[in-house]
Amino acid sequence: MRVLALGGSGGMGRFAVETSMQFENISEIFVADINADAAIAFSNTMNEKVSGFGLDITDSDSLRKAMEDTDIVINTVGPFFKYGPPILEAAIETGCHYLDINDDWEPTLEMLKFHKKAESLSKTAILGMGASPGLTNMLGAAAIQELDEVETLYTGWTMDGATPEKESSQSGINAAMIHAVQQMTGKVRIHDDGAPKMVRPLKQVVVDFPGYGEFKSRIFGHPEAITFPHHFQSLKRSMNLAHGSGFGVLKWIMRLVDWKILSVEKAAGIVQNLSSSIREDLEAKGVETGINMVRNSLDDPPSLYALAIGNKDGQKASCGTTFRASDLISMGEATGIPLACGLKLLIDGKITKFGVFAPEGAIDPNDFFKALHEISDLFEENEEIGPEDLKLINFFRSWL
Repeated sequence: MRVLALGGSGGMGRFAVETSMQFENISEIFVADINADAAIAFSNTMNEKVSGFGLDITDSDSLRKAMEDTDIVINTVGPFFKYGPPILEAAIETGCHYLDINDDWEPTLEMLKFHKKAESLSKTAILGMGASPGLTNMLGAAAIQELDEVETLYTGWTMDGATPEKESSQSGINAAMIHAVQQMTGKVRIHDDGAPKMVRPLKQVVVDFPGYGEFKSRIFGHPEAITFPHHFQSLKRSMNLAHGSGFGVLKWIMRLVDWKILSVEKAAGIVQNLSSSIREDLEAKGVETGINMVRNSLDDPPSLYALAIGNKDGQKASCGTTFRASDLISMGEATGIPLACGLKLLIDGKITKFGVFAPEGAIDPNDFFKALHEISDLFEENEEIGPEDLKLINFFRSWL
């Protein structure tokens, strides 16, 4: 299989490429970046399967020509509200399978509309195969399997440690920071009372998590809130929630954007500088930085989790899922490695559906976590809790 890695030398894409080049069923990986020198320099540090070249993804003819020589496109070029839909459409029309790390709900809705087109051409597209969305979707799918009926699904993550990678081909304001501002301002879409609703982000929500008790989190505009009801139509309530230590400052910055005092770009620059400064200060003090995949302290909510609420054996029940991990990992690792895992499942024939899906719509969580354990040593196996292929995660069941 030949893979085209759009943005493959960026802060997220480089981890996907570095992991994927080890797969036996991949013969070549073409790393494409607007910065040709960066793509080539990065590729030269990888194995013989990887080569780099310059590509402007806004040049449709050049983009499609690059896709014609490949079997699968992995896309880490953001912001996805700008680039996601046209890249997916080009991939389908040139006969490529597709995976990305799309974390915007608006283009996710638009891209899901390509389902019938992809299905008719026997192509598979997986949207949001990163951390959140991505890992959270698989945690949610695992939690749903534990219940007989599910009415509510929360996915959640911590913003602490979510800072741009130091090594990246991207200069200027990071696309992830622009995305973050977009999803903390204006209104975002959730699913409540069995229907889509537009609400203000950062509204507080109380989560009652088995084994942890109650904690407060905030509504964020990630696409899990809309993709779970898309694939599990019995859901009455679905939200993506974020928590962390810096929401007091963030809320004021976002208000200035809503009041049109700050532009999205300027606000993203401020957030990026703040997060980078915090990381530099901590590193100067000898403190490790990154995302703890379990939680940062015993008083904190899980760093990455899903919570399914519904019924089991005729009784009200809930099941929470979290990672069992031992190492701090970067935002790039937490995003790029799951993308590589999704790629492996696709090339190994574990994803058999054609069309456009979020991860929970096409990937068996048992297959996913088994593959994740095989390709990464960042996640520690739990021998005591969970089905055979789900030993990377902890289950917190209200009925036990």
